Amino acid sequence: MRVSWLLCFLLVVTLSLATCRCDAQQSKTAANEVASTPKIAGITTVFRKNSHAEVIIGRLIRGYSLNDKGPRPALALASLFTDQIPESDLSRAWSSQYGFPIVKSISESLTHGSITLNVDGVLLVAEHGDYERSETGNKQFPKRRLFEEIAKVFEATGRSVPVFSDKHLADNWDDAKWIYDRAKELKAPLMAGSSLPVLWRYPPVDTRRDSNIEEVVAISYGSLDAYGFHALEMVQCLVERRAGGETGVRSVQCLTGEAVWKAREAGRFSSKLFEATVDRLPVKRWIKRNKTLEESVREPVLWMVEYRDGLRASVLTLNGAATCWTAAWKYAGEDRIESTRFQVQEERPYGHFTFLVQGFEKMIETGKPTWPVERTLLTSGILDALLTSKLNGGEQIPTPWLEVRYSSGYEWKQPPEPTIETESK
Repeated sequence: MRVSWLLCFLLVVTLSLATCRCDAQQSKTAANEVASTPKIAGITTVFRKNSHAEVIIGRLIRGYSLNDKGPRPALALASLFTDQIPESDLSRAWSSQYGFPIVKSISESLTHGSITLNVDGVLLVAEHGDYERSETGNKQFPKRRLFEEIAKVFEATGRSVPVFSDKHLADNWDDAKWIYDRAKELKAPLMAGSSLPVLWRYPPVDTRRDSNIEEVVAISYGSLDAYGFHALEMVQCLVERRAGGETGVRSVQCLTGEAVWKAREAGRFSSKLFEATVDRLPVKRWIKRNKTLEESVREPVLWMVEYRDGLRASVLTLNGAATCWTAAWKYAGEDRIESTRFQVQEERPYGHFTFLVQGFEKMIETGKPTWPVERTLLTSGILDALLTSKLNGGEQIPTPWLEVRYSSGYEWKQPPEPTIETESK
């Protein structure tokens, strides 16, 4: 009996020790996973609900669906810096709820108060906030100032990490080129841009790689600086695939009002391509009003971009008629026209921002930009020149500084259909 009792006792002790070792190993594995998760510094102008900061950086905090459920990026928010704190600020409440620190400086965000760089990447989101507009009407977000602070840390610590800058590099060419050049000097992988090149297209088509694209016509809506930039990125992601790659832009011109329709009559852009873009609009608002499209648009705006290799691109902002982005294109020597609609998710969780975050995550994994930053360098410069043309009464502006040459290996694929998630309580 004593032997049986002793054997049982030893068996219980052995099983307990094994369980402890297993628990310790699991805890160690979990700790290692947390330690190995790339740490990201969030740098933003404001952090309020539905701001770009909340729907981009917020995905690191609350997951792709922004509701604390489901999949999330394999990235951890190490800290958050906000340039402004509006009454609608969410960052302080979220810091308490989710346990990430709010820092007072960009340097602290990247170094955690030490003399070394202590993050694996930087998300720079400067898209909302109370900032002045330039004389061309472009909102002057402090992108250069914020990037300068990031660059100072890179230089001081002797190490750089990947940076993603939301939307354009800067509101003007000089600052955009400075940021691009400074990142090159520091060997910092840099990526930027709009969500339009990575989101849903209906139908799911792309331009043929290494083809001779002759002309592109696109439709946009909303403000020229914010939504117009999206339209330029939409066009650029299509045309950068053409034979020979990107060669840059020779000139730009912005026309407004009746001059837009006169330009169409004069053949400044293809009427057939324009009709194809109009056909892709899901709602023909002017028909319901018993008006023509032209009658529905009080102040049409036409952007004409002439590329150095002869390609022509036109973007028409048609507020009053359009509520989305569409594009149509034609290949040299072919009569066939292709067209599509670029579709955002107009409600939470604004799923198109997921694809920006996933692109950034891939850059963290590979150390290389997922798509070329030169695309956004060029679109930033085109936008600046077009708004200058508008300010100057529609003059055609030669743009020798926009000789931005690059090739893109990025391949767009239709994402899964968007889902609508309810907020967690």
